[in-house]
Amino acid sequence: MFMWTLDKFINPSHASKVFSKYYMIDGLGTSLTYIIAVLQMLLVLAFLLGIKKKLTYGSILLMHTVSTLSTYMMYMDPWGPKNLLFFAAWPMLAAIFSLFILREDDTLFTI
Repeated sequence: MFMWTLDKFINPSHASKVFSKYYMIDGLGTSLTYIIAVLQMLLVLAFLLGIKKKLTYGSILLMHTVSTLSTYMMYMDPWGPKNLLFFAAWPMLAAIFSLFILREDDTLFTI
């Protein structure tokens, strides 16, 4: 999640294309991309620090679930150009789901 957030800062036009292709949100301007990036970065940092786990873990789980499911067409042709990489989203989704379910037991290095 951190790398995708950095991508929004470094290459906002790429983020705009991703929003258009996978989320059907066209015309995402640079300013709005930066606002989304700042909010997402705050959420990712809160998630990493274990702050407000129900909210942050749940939000990250929701974001990653939408991201994973919105790319469903990539799973239909797994050996197409670059499509095989999309399958890495499923173990990550399982890990985030596990963290959310076990959030009360996740106490090491959290605030």
